[in-house]
Amino acid sequence: MLNIQDVSFRYPGAAQTTLNAVSLGLERGRVLGLLGPNGAGKTTLISHLVGLLPIQHGEIHINTLPLAQSRRECPMRIALAPQEYAFYPMLTVAENLSFFASACQFHGSRKVVRITACMALGQLERFASTRANQLSGGLKRRLNLAIAMLAEPELLLLDEPTVGVDPQSRAFLLDAVKALAQAGTTVIYTTHYIEEIEAIADDVAILDHGTILRHAPLASLLAEGGALLTLRVAAPLDAVKTMLQSFGSVQQGGDGEIELQLNPEASPAAVLQAIAAHGIELQMARYGSHDLERLFMHLTHRQLRDD
Repeated sequence: MLNIQDVSFRYPGAAQTTLNAVSLGLERGRVLGLLGPNGAGKTTLISHLVGLLPIQHGEIHINTLPLAQSRRECPMRIALAPQEYAFYPMLTVAENLSFFASACQFHGSRKVVRITACMALGQLERFASTRANQLSGGLKRRLNLAIAMLAEPELLLLDEPTVGVDPQSRAFLLDAVKALAQAGTTVIYTTHYIEEIEAIADDVAILDHGTILRHAPLASLLAEGGALLTLRVAAPLDAVKTMLQSFGSVQQGGDGEIELQLNPEASPAAVLQAIAAHGIELQMARYGSHDLERLFMHLTHRQLRDD
């Protein structure tokens, strides 16, 4: 449904490219979790998809059509629910939906049907006559989503859709996104809450410094850690890492941990026996699959950073 090929972009006067040969593909009805530190290029990529930035290099296709042609033929094929509130605060929920439905050039029964459907999507019926600025943070996010879905887009872009909401509203929004994907909407979901990506994403792309570091199905990324042994020891790390190199690939993890990707012939038991034989005090050992946050930190070599 979406095919991005070798897209690069440099802002005027910038010393470096913001996007560097980014390539992504996404099938219809799947959720892509787009992860990256602040400044990684996520907003620039989304700005290309919604037509706010020109394509300097590379190609973007929607349903095999070039992006510009797709947007001309169906301007509402792609919708964005931005991190900022995208509605009029002094209008009621119903008035906001009516206004944006008119902006979509919906009239008569078609307009009524879409407003009713999106009111139900956000479970906003009880708040139809409430001014938007009087809604809670969670309800405002639900209104953002409802407005974005008025035109029944094929591709929905969600930028930090759960910022500032309570746990119940977060769970509601995640369930709503999963339901939209199951109904055929393709979703790109950007967030700093990695557990949300683990909960709803089919595919994950990790972006940093404008480059795609990994792009794969979520299940495949998590399974890569099947032979990952994480250790914490009370000993000089350099000496321990040198000793462990015969068992596999050794890297420094977070919080003073050592991450050992075992060779096929190596076993966790053999590693633990070697540690004991060298008189090294073992404080913690964990064996099994990655969690996405650890993989993200490993690939980006940093914690989530500020702009």
